Order: sequence, then C-alpha cells, then structure tokens
Amino acid sequence: MPENIKKPAAWFARPAARTWTCPPAPAEARAFHASLPGHAPTPLRELPALAAELGVDRVFVKDESSRLGLPAFKALGASWAVHRVLAERAASGEDPSRPVTLVTATDGNHGRAVARMARLLGQGAHVFVSGGVHPAASAAIAAEGAEVTRVDGPYDEAVHRAAAAAAAGTATVLVQDSAWPGYERIPRWIVEGYSTLFAEIDAQLAAAAGAQAPDLVAVPVGVGSLAQAAVTHYRGRPAVLSAPALLSVEPEAAACVIESLTRGELTSVVTGDTAMAGLNCGTPSSLAWPYLRDGLDAAVAITDADSARAARTLDALGVSSGPCGAASLAGIRAALTGDGADDRRAALGLGPASTLVLLSTEGTDANPQHQEPRS
Repeated sequence: MPENIKKPAAWFARPAARTWTCPPAPAEARAFHASLPGHAPTPLRELPALAAELGVDRVFVKDESSRLGLPAFKALGASWAVHRVLAERAASGEDPSRPVTLVTATDGNHGRAVARMARLLGQGAHVFVSGGVHPAASAAIAAEGAEVTRVDGPYDEAVHRAAAAAAAGTATVLVQDSAWPGYERIPRWIVEGYSTLFAEIDAQLAAAAGAQAPDLVAVPVGVGSLAQAAVTHYRGRPAVLSAPALLSVEPEAAACVIESLTRGELTSVVTGDTAMAGLNCGTPSSLAWPYLRDGLDAAVAITDADSARAARTLDALGVSSGPCGAASLAGIRAALTGDGADDRRAALGLGPASTLVLLSTEGTDANPQHQEPRS
C-alpha cells in the first residue's frame, strides 16, 4: 500500500449521477479512426497487484502511451476535428489546394497532435504553449513543422492568445479542445473523437476472460473534455447496461472542476505550478460543464507527490505513464484508502467484487520533465 495516504484535501461526491442519462456519441469517429494508417486499439492492461492493493476484484489500465504514433490519447480528438474542419471547408466550396493554418493553445499533448495532423494533411499549424510546458515538449511540437509561440502565463492565457490569433488571421481555424459560449462546434468534434477510446474499452473488457463491465472509471481532467466523453459514453448506453461510477482526478494546483462542482456553477481558479502540465487548466470547458455537473459521481484533487508515486508504481508494473496519466491511479488511491475511505467507497458503490478501469492518458515520452532524474 502507498505510504502516507491521508484523507484527500478536495473531494466531491454525487452518487445520484449514475441515474442521469444523455444521448450517445455518434459512431462516425470510430470508423474514421479505424481507417487511419497505423491505427490500432491501445492496450487495456490488467494489473492484479493493484486489485490486491485496492481491495477490489480486478483493475485494468487503459495504456495511452502510444496512440497513432504519439505518446498520448489526444490524437483521437485532434484527428477527427481536423478531418471535420477540412471536410466542411471542401463542402462549402473552398479550394482544397489552398492550405489553412490550424491554430491552437496547449499545455503539451493537444498541440502536438494538432501539429502532427496539420503536417500529415499538408496544412499549417500555429501552436501557443503555456508557460508550464517543458522546452523539450515545445521542441517536439516545432519538430512537427508548427510555428510555436510561447506564452509567459498559464494555459487560459495561451487559449486567449490562440483565439485572438485565429480571429485576426486569414485562412486560419482555431482547433481548441476547450469550449466557451460561441465556440463549441469544434470542441464537440474533439470530444466525439475521444469516444473511440471508450468503445475500445468495451470491446477489450468483453474479450477479457471473466471480465465484467466496469464498476468505476477514473479519468484525469484538465478542462474536462475527456471526462465529458466518458460521461457521454457511460450515461448514453442502453438502460439494460449497468452504469459505472465516474471519478474525475485533477491537480490540487488546478482544481477547477472540483471547485465548479462544489459551487454548482462553472468556476475559474487561479492555477499554480504542477508536474501534471496537461491538467494545469483554470477553467472547465463550457461544453463539458453540464456533463460533468450531472454525470460525474465524484471528483478528487491530488498532489504532484501522489502522481509521482503512482507513476513509479505503474512503471514497476510495466506501464509507461506520465504525471497526467498516473493521476488516475493517484486519485483512486486517494478515494479508496486513508481516513474516511469506507464512506468514499460507499459513495462510489464499490466492494470486493468490483472492477476498476483507470485511464493512463499519456506515456513518459509525453512529459520530458517527468523523466528528469529526481534529486
């Protein structure tokens, strides 16, 4: 069992979320991803040692350390959104031989995914990186052929700069994975792209000997778009299928989702420094917020030390996981162990026969800072 587990500093629970329903995600993105060169489902790895530690029957980790040639899941959303953007432009009569510049802000993985799609499709890319992004991650984006602008400020400021640049440019399109009033269509396509990940989990669990549908799915959150996709998938299923508990996990330094859930309204927070750079976001997506508010069972905030400890555990078990990916395990540990754990287990509906699925959203290659030797 991990050392020094205490009651989580920030915890929110709403068990009634399991009864909430919404329309399912469209299936077109899954067929699109299946048509891409090099596409293959990422592994769903069973880790019995974690099941024993956590006092449940089975634990599976969705390993997103290599997705479409990139070290994180973000390529799913970026590829589908860029495909839709270019298809829409062609359908409207735009000259397909005239390239556009795809503009975005990032705290790491999304920007590289957009830059990769732009390069593969002969388009331009301009990526605004927030101040917490490691220089090596910025260099990886530039290596995709993108123009990179470093913003001396947090992720939210990078988003503002990217949106302004896209609005001021010609033949420019903002491809952002966060939404706000008046900008929701492209973020919706990105969320649709993420649905492929959850369809893969369904198929992989069905193929695993004796596996049942998950009783809990843990999702790292920044602005909440991946969590929105999780809610849409599991709350949009037929009523005959059991609904799992959905747990969001975010850094204590950027706990905008748990703050919004606690207040009952979309809320921005001032972010601090965190090794979980991809989750260092101060404002939930306006598109995601209604799904998070009504469809999440619980939310927890964790420290960098929690995430680092979880990453070391996963590495020892053969899973490459950066700080953001390891957040899922850290959040599960915070929820299921320590002071008050029995009440939190009850709120999540978990017992010794439960099956857990943890999303490890990035490999160590996605976060160069994570790989630096510890002093």
